Amino acid sequence: MEFDLTNLTPDIRKLSDLKNVVFDRKWFETADDDDLYFMYRGLEKKDELRYDITVIPAKILGNEYNKTKGHFHVGHFQELYIVLEGNAIFLMQKLDENENIIDVYAVKAKKGESVIIPSNYGHITINPDKEKELKMANWMCDICKSDYSLFEKMHGACYYYTLNGWVKNENYKEVPELRFENPLKEVPQDLNFLK
Repeated sequence: MEFDLTNLTPDIRKLSDLKNVVFDRKWFETADDDDLYFMYRGLEKKDELRYDITVIPAKILGNEYNKTKGHFHVGHFQELYIVLEGNAIFLMQKLDENENIIDVYAVKAKKGESVIIPSNYGHITINPDKEKELKMANWMCDICKSDYSLFEKMHGACYYYTLNGWVKNENYKEVPELRFENPLKEVPQDLNFLK
């Protein structure tokens, strides 16, 4: 699906919106409140599903690659992401009832590949490139709501992706070793699993 985003007005996440989840706190204190990413929501609707596009420019946040704020879905919803341009890392983490991380994995995806966010996994998306912007689309249930509170409380996901590689977030009591999964090479044709 192709959309001309030129004349559309996105929702914009600024650095100040990510103040509680940025790894490099010292850098943040003196950084300009730049635009970090752009969300074009509801570009297409099909049945109960919504199609969005998010653009994450190539930026370095102190010592960390540009990323989304991170959220959990309220309820047992899944989400499908498709990389349209650039490269992405999708980091997913699952909690138990005591807010301990019981699983964490990352999926590296490039143009044309897709990733399913499983239900009950919080997730962030990272643009791991210093030069190319990341443009990605997602399909999700239109009534799905996002909860950002745990990521804010814990100062980000359980891992940060920095210029020096992966760094564990010390605000979590225990963090399993990060594992990696492969992306889907094709977009699923039947999206009913998202409802």
